[in-house]
Parts: sequence; C-alpha cells; structure tokens
Amino acid sequence: MLLCVYMDLYHALNRGVDKRTIFVDTQDYARFVHDMYELNSTAAAKHTGRSKMVDLRSRPSCILQPVTEQLVDIHGWCLMHNHYHLLLSERLEGGLVKFLRKLNVGYAKYFNERHKRSGTLFQGRTKKLLIDSDAYFLHILNYIHLNPLDTLVETENWRLRSIQKSDVAIEHLRNFRWSSYLDYLGEKNFPSILTKTLFNDTFNGNYAEQLNSYIQDLGSSEISHLKLE
Repeated sequence: MLLCVYMDLYHALNRGVDKRTIFVDTQDYARFVHDMYELNSTAAAKHTGRSKMVDLRSRPSCILQPVTEQLVDIHGWCLMHNHYHLLLSERLEGGLVKFLRKLNVGYAKYFNERHKRSGTLFQGRTKKLLIDSDAYFLHILNYIHLNPLDTLVETENWRLRSIQKSDVAIEHLRNFRWSSYLDYLGEKNFPSILTKTLFNDTFNGNYAEQLNSYIQDLGSSEISHLKLE
C-alpha cells in the first residue's frame, strides 16, 4: 500500500452559493491564501471581518510570522473563481472541522465587508472526501492541480479524460499562481502553507514528470471510476 497509514487524508471542497464568484480579483485570492496560513492555528481568530489589503504578489509567504500549534497539514490546494479545493490531514483531533469552519467564516466576513454584501457566501458545509485507496491517493493531487484547465479552451474537456495539447496545458498551469502546483515544482510561491513531504516521497521529488504521465493516462479505466468531487 502506498497510502499513508498514519493519517486520514481528505479532499475538502466548497463552492459559492448558487455557484457565485467568491474570488473577484487578486486581492480576494491573496486574502484566502493569507487566511489558510493565519487561521490554521489553535489560537482564536482575530479581526477576520476586516477587509484589509493583503499583498502576497511580491513576497513569498515564507516570511509570515509563525502561527501557534497548527490544526491541519495542507498537502495541496487550488482556488478557482467560484470554488476551492484543499487536500488536508489533521494534526489535532477535531482540527479538520475547526480549520474549515474558521476558514469559511473568516473569509465570508471579509468578503461581505469588502464587497458590501450580506448573507451566506458558501453553498453549505464543506464537502470532505476521504482518500481511501492507493489509486485515489495517486491521482487526487493531480486532479486538484488540473482545475485551472477549466478556463482554457484547448483543454476544457479534461474532465472528460481528454487533453489533446499537453504542452499548452502545462504552460497554463505554470502561469496560474493560485494553487500548490508551483511549489511542488520547486518554485517558491506560497511555501509556508504547504506540507509537501507526503507527495514528494511518493513521487521521488519529480512532480513535473509525474504530472506529465498523469495527463497522458487520463483516459485509463483506473482513473475513471474515482469519485473526485
């Protein structure tokens, strides 16, 4: 078994209510990244509703101040305009639920204040899918990282297990900042929020080669039966 037996690994995802946009611009994306770092803590959340500007565009998150004891490890993530994907394992009992609640509530308060709206932002409780097989484990990180291909005409059918122009797909992913993909390539993007050890050990530190192979095998029956969302 390749699947780590020492932890439960979960694919967590949530969408905007009525599939509404939850990340309007770079500032919103940056704030959510900041919250993934700051709210991953046993300490009480502070000032979550303040729509302060967060500039992570010109500095890696590794210079952020250390938080207190963390609730979860974040093994992968991707932010799309109306939803997010996170790959998580607990550090503390109950940490997964607590982290997701802090993250959703804190970001919703910020978003509503900044964009002068009220009411529910997310469509409901965050869905949590247990990664319970080797096949699931080997493919879930890739699946999360491929989500930005939804916005590219040449690759928009990737969910149907078909990518004709793999070079175009890879270039698009390299130009998309709001995921853990660049950090797995070894390019510092937001390294402080990410725990890479689990997948680096599995893929022998060569994630680029592994993702290329995954793209070529998208149509295989081994992948097609997995419940990825």
